[in-house]
Amino acid sequence: MKRILSVIFSFLFAMGAVSTVLADSRDVVSLGADLTESQKQGMLDLFGVDETQAEIIEVTNEEERQYLEGLASEEKIGNKAISSAYVRILEEGRGIEVETHNISWVTKEMYANAMVTAGVENARVVVAAPFKVSGTAALTGIMKAFEKATGEKLTKEAKDAASEELVTSGELGEEIGKDKAAALIKKIKERIIGERITDKEDIRRLIIEIAADLDINLSQENLNKLADLMEKIGKLDLDVNKLTDQLEKISGHLDNIRRVVNENKGLLQRIIEAIQSFFRWLASLIRG
Repeated sequence: MKRILSVIFSFLFAMGAVSTVLADSRDVVSLGADLTESQKQGMLDLFGVDETQAEIIEVTNEEERQYLEGLASEEKIGNKAISSAYVRILEEGRGIEVETHNISWVTKEMYANAMVTAGVENARVVVAAPFKVSGTAALTGIMKAFEKATGEKLTKEAKDAASEELVTSGELGEEIGKDKAAALIKKIKERIIGERITDKEDIRRLIIEIAADLDINLSQENLNKLADLMEKIGKLDLDVNKLTDQLEKISGHLDNIRRVVNENKGLLQRIIEAIQSFFRWLASLIRG
């Protein structure tokens, strides 16, 4: 009988522990404060939750401007808070998972890159809007929801750097392509953090080296922006192994960029060689 009671109490204790973990890891949804009631309900429906399953918070345009003003254009920031985000904390080692709906300017890879810079980890994030938006402001909601879900505060320096990274990625993506922009920033950031490079000139040389490796031509303006950004990121307390682990789920797509670039380089070289061969043949005919 004592043994049976012991088993029952152990079971109840375990169930209580599980309930505590679930309560501490409650999902959080950040809704744009300027959404209509029907739009807010539409976001909750898309996320697959209601008020009983997730904590609902709001993000205002003023909060978004705290991080974006001076970085993004007025067109990108807007004057209303529309973007919404669902955040679920995952178990240790799961890394970052991102899904987007109606986000036109920022890719899920850009979000994941910036989230890791901010200190967000082991989280499933869904970013959405009821209609097409740029998506720049959504990072504010993601960071706020992550802090609410974990009870941890992200540093202001990390949040500022993450916001700047997201905008820089988006602007760079307009010129060189979104995938290349995300891949470039990820590679630079890994090297900066892994090798603890803090000198501005060393950072610039590294950016030029990695850009050339990815067959990317950077304007002087973009080079300067990246150098400024990476100098700030280099001062954050980031771990390169954690960064790599957190981005594992999206790294496959970004690493394919380099493979495609190398394949294209090989194709270009074969075309050049074929042209050279043709002119050599033509010259031999003329000489003959």
